[in-house]
Amino acid sequence: MLYAVKLATCFALAFLAVHDVRFRRLPTRAVLLVAGLYFVGAPFAQASVASLASHLGAAAMAFAIAAVLFHFGWLGGGDAKLAAAVFLWAGPPLAWPVLFIVSSCGLVLGLAMLAIRVRYRDPSAQLPGMLALFAPARGVPYGVALALGGMAAVWPLALRPLLIV
Repeated sequence: MLYAVKLATCFALAFLAVHDVRFRRLPTRAVLLVAGLYFVGAPFAQASVASLASHLGAAAMAFAIAAVLFHFGWLGGGDAKLAAAVFLWAGPPLAWPVLFIVSSCGLVLGLAMLAIRVRYRDPSAQLPGMLALFAPARGVPYGVALALGGMAAVWPLALRPLLIV
């Protein structure tokens, strides 16, 4: 049953990533689904009360940091909520590897959008095909990076090379 919960979470994260690319919005219900599925899966993973509390603490810390970034206009509100849901899944043991994945993916997205801006200097120019989804004027879809980090948090064996033991 735990695998079904993890699979459902990954589908929800993939939906959020695609939705963010297309609309630059993250539906609150889908973000709540990702967070809620953690609580559905926790009993199947035999999580202790202390473990649940530490995961909630990681989520609260991520939300607080993301809220500050939102305040300065560096991150969207949906991204702040999704960051909390992702770090709820990660908890303290996986917080640094997940942060590394999210940061690296966000950097790649940002650099790709800068490259598009340099290549297509005329702001009135129509971007060809799929590049229109990544028009720099639309902003960076950080939901993609957060979703990839979330998938890594859901399946932590993929993070084993990044863990410091």
